[in-house]
Amino acid sequence: MKKVLVVVGMLLLCALAFSKDKIGVTYVKSPLNVPSIVEREKGIFQKAFEKWGLEVEYSTLTAGPDQTNALASGDIQFLHAVGATSVILAAANGLDIKIIDVYSRAPGAYMLFSKTKIPTDAASLKGKKVAGPKGTILHELLLAFLAKNGLKESDVEFIKMDIPNAKAALDNGSIDIALLAGPAAYNAELAGNYIVATGEGLIDPVIVSATSEKYLKSNPEVVEAFLQARKDILAYMAENYDEVIALSAKETDLDKEAVLKMYPLYDFDNTIRDSDVSAMEKTMDFMLQNGMIEKKVDIKSLILTK
Repeated sequence: MKKVLVVVGMLLLCALAFSKDKIGVTYVKSPLNVPSIVEREKGIFQKAFEKWGLEVEYSTLTAGPDQTNALASGDIQFLHAVGATSVILAAANGLDIKIIDVYSRAPGAYMLFSKTKIPTDAASLKGKKVAGPKGTILHELLLAFLAKNGLKESDVEFIKMDIPNAKAALDNGSIDIALLAGPAAYNAELAGNYIVATGEGLIDPVIVSATSEKYLKSNPEVVEAFLQARKDILAYMAENYDEVIALSAKETDLDKEAVLKMYPLYDFDNTIRDSDVSAMEKTMDFMLQNGMIEKKVDIKSLILTK
């Protein structure tokens, strides 16, 4: 029995030592997350962490709640592109999360699609089948669109679905409205589908980078290296425009013309502006009013102060 305990203990120590050599970072390329595409292709995070002997391990978790849970549990150290909606939801549920910079702003990149033009009055929208990712900016867009038309989520049949499956469901006619962004939205429009609404005038979506407060306090130098790497990514994007467009087209399976059309929709400046804080407070109020959270969240307390 003692031998078994010793072996188990050794295995646990090995597992802990192994995990300490890794930095878990999310890799989310959709809708058109150019900084993530450039970073991974050029190994910018790997270079930033090499002096600590840390190897970057990418996670392909894309659902906001899955990302924030993984961060809070310590399975991932950095969320490189997570919606403020998901951050607020996590904080409201008591999870450990800290916003360290802004990833992007792009209200016009988030869209609701139907196969043909549909009436958007309350009576016509009631009972419609709507599919898309839950707990995301697209979900927030749906709620804002419904609220504008005097409806709540309970007035439609909302089906939790990732973006590719929502696009497929729209294509095969099994749903009435799909929540789409990025390449899926571009292809949906190209195929002649009708844009029911975009985020313009309905939401002020802010995508951020985040870590846990526990990790921030334990590893401030690593977090600082992450933030410097974020600046290096944006500098590379500014200095290598044609290459960046080509890389983005390759990674998203879009043609160059599509990327050129979509790229201007995004503001990737990573500075946390007063307007970003106001937008997140507005999102928090909206989530509270629509029952997505049960208590207020102090947005400013979630943001890293320097």
